[in-house]
Amino acid sequence: MRSVRLRLLIIALLPFIVVLPLLLGVTMVRWIDRYDDLLISKVASDLRVAEQYFGRIEATQAAEVAALAKSVGFAEAASRGPVALSAFLEQERVTLGLDFLVWKSVWDPVLPNAAREVAISAAPDAPIAHLVLLNTSALRGISNELADRAVIPLVPTEAARQIDRDVEDRGMFILAAHRSPEGDAVLIGGRLLNKNLDVIDTMNALIYRDEDGQISRTGTTTLFLDDVRISTNVRLFEGSRALGTRVSEAVWRQVMETGRTWLDRAFVVNDWYISGYVPLSDISGNRIGMLYTGFLEAPFVAQRNATVAVLIFAFFAVVVLSVPCFLWLARGIFSPLERMTATMARAEAGALDARIGAVAEKNEIGAVAGHLDRLLDQVEERDASLRDYADNLNDLVEQRTQQLKEANKKLEDTFARLVMSEKLATVGEITAGVAHEINNPVAVIQGNLELIRRDLTPDQERELKTELDLIDAQTHRINIIASKLLNFTRPDEMSDLLTLVHAEKAVEDALVLVAADLRKYNVKTKLDLTPTPPFRAVETELQQVIVNLAINAAQAMETGGILSLSTRQAIRDGERGTEIVVQDTGPGIPPSKIDSVFDPFMTSKLGTGTGLGLSISQTLVTRVGGLISVSSEEGKGATFFVWFPAADNLSPVTLEPT
Repeated sequence: MRSVRLRLLIIALLPFIVVLPLLLGVTMVRWIDRYDDLLISKVASDLRVAEQYFGRIEATQAAEVAALAKSVGFAEAASRGPVALSAFLEQERVTLGLDFLVWKSVWDPVLPNAAREVAISAAPDAPIAHLVLLNTSALRGISNELADRAVIPLVPTEAARQIDRDVEDRGMFILAAHRSPEGDAVLIGGRLLNKNLDVIDTMNALIYRDEDGQISRTGTTTLFLDDVRISTNVRLFEGSRALGTRVSEAVWRQVMETGRTWLDRAFVVNDWYISGYVPLSDISGNRIGMLYTGFLEAPFVAQRNATVAVLIFAFFAVVVLSVPCFLWLARGIFSPLERMTATMARAEAGALDARIGAVAEKNEIGAVAGHLDRLLDQVEERDASLRDYADNLNDLVEQRTQQLKEANKKLEDTFARLVMSEKLATVGEITAGVAHEINNPVAVIQGNLELIRRDLTPDQERELKTELDLIDAQTHRINIIASKLLNFTRPDEMSDLLTLVHAEKAVEDALVLVAADLRKYNVKTKLDLTPTPPFRAVETELQQVIVNLAINAAQAMETGGILSLSTRQAIRDGERGTEIVVQDTGPGIPPSKIDSVFDPFMTSKLGTGTGLGLSISQTLVTRVGGLISVSSEEGKGATFFVWFPAADNLSPVTLEPT
């Protein structure tokens, strides 16, 4: 029994003496590492916020300069002469908070090279803002006062790299430019970042404001020109800002030389900070400075150490209190413990009917034994229940899965219908308005043409007959095109009206609508319109399908090509019908994408297409009983086949809402 007791004591105390200390040590090490990782993650998040805010400053400045260049006030001031324009720009410079605002030619020799690069990159419809670095001569070419403001004396800084100058006289600017659409003139607005404390303080308030709206005193942000702090809220002694101090050499080499972001602890001026540094580049991609966010490491280290100390103290307190209690409770439990151990072993082996039975000791151990038997009874009952439930679980999961699939399918169908309805409604309104606006001047032209004919003598009419007949024919052509546009954009009247449609006429009408797009892409058309059986469809929706396929083909043939459209009789699944074939000579569809061309939002025209055209076309065709398919050979073009059953094959069709 002593050996059992000894072994029991060893087993019981081993966790307290060895395992728990090791577990506590590993846990604390992992926790400390995780804590440090959280600090790095926080400073990384702060740095991203700072980058986004800096980018927003650039975008806002570009938008303000562009809006000013397009304003009525600017045009009026420019029309009054250079003096009035200069006064107007000075007033707006103050209003916008800029340090200079000039209207010059891109090639003006006074314009600094860095500013000229920004100006050349600007466009009338795309204003631009970017960081630039201007030297002293360039600054004095703009303003002596601006050059003096940019000067920052360098302060000797611990751990900084060795340099041979004691002043920073270059200026870091955010330059925004808007180029005139009529010539090379450009409006340039610049904001000097040297000593610009408003920008850095606003950035710091945005990042380090706590839940009560107070700004943390431990959080800091800085803007560097090379390795010099030109705008910062890092403090030196007596509360002065650390302008002119420099970053440590280790940070400078990683960020400025290699272009990699620094996310680690770093020595900042006179203390250790959890720091994030990211390089800043000018318009040519040259690294000219850094953006920094960070917070004091000391408060977090103190908090971490205090937590570790509390955990260690709590551990030793638990050990000191637990060991005597265990030694007192361990007496008299060996025999019942062995029976309980054996019973549990049988239960773990699968004998759920194993029980401890009556225990002679009428104490807590006996009560535990009784409770354990009752627990085994409950385990056996619940095991039986779980087995019964497991038999039905697969059926229940399958039923729920099917319900979710059906609900998801309904949601997808509803979304597709909403997208198509909104798109068609918008296009219809615009096109109908354009068609009506075209009809008005055409009517005026026709009326005046009749007046001209009436006032001409017979000789004059014979002399001008060719020209007058040409005008008459072209205005009639405009009327036809406008009428087809109006018919094409009447969803309220025609979207659910099935009529007998001839494929040849539908193709010809659709080509009238896309003639401008085909000319735009230098696409030639080749028609082979064989008479085919009529079929039932919504005429405007069929035109929409052909228009969409023709435009897609034209856009695929960016440098020109041949668009072939043909109609023919075709049999699908033993049923006679009409097939419209649309073929292009473009690059074709990659094999990896051909199976998903009819999926919603699938598009290869990034930035221009919505990816809904072919999906909507498939819906319009299939809802009247038709089929649409595609074949393609990469490098040789794509071919779309649109098939409809002949009208004499069909009983009346009721359309589902799109």
